[in-house]
Amino acid sequence: MTAALFTGKARRTTAALGVAAAGLLVLSACDKPTPRATVTVGSTSVNAEANCYDADKGIAEKDMKACLNKKPAETVKLSLEDTLRLGVDPEVAENGWSLFLNGEQAEREPYKKTYRTLPGSAFFGPRQDGSPAPKEVVLSIVETGSNKLIGSWNFKLEKAA
Repeated sequence: MTAALFTGKARRTTAALGVAAAGLLVLSACDKPTPRATVTVGSTSVNAEANCYDADKGIAEKDMKACLNKKPAETVKLSLEDTLRLGVDPEVAENGWSLFLNGEQAEREPYKKTYRTLPGSAFFGPRQDGSPAPKEVVLSIVETGSNKLIGSWNFKLEKAA
């Protein structure tokens, strides 16, 4: 005759501990979500996680071009009279962030606050060189820090009638 090594209650407890341990193992394999960026026009607000992000090593400059060319996560309609509101997570602001328009750097110095506003005319107003104003613009928010590029978020701005 053989004796049971575990009672029914002990087997259930052991099984529950095994399931909990497996759950923790699965969760530890998940990637941490990237910081978010938010674009707001009037009452319309969209946000997205980064399309490229590497806080540890940074993103190589040659790879950042591909990041800036990725399809925007969200689209917002913007008129000349509207105010565009941009927001980033505090950790992004701590490092600093800059704007790129259609893949080209639009400002020299990184911005160090979590929120800023810009007029719609900055994107769709008359051009100094006389060229026609675009109908849409890809706005990229690029996080920088310690002489490296950390992440980017792309949004499509469409000119509203």
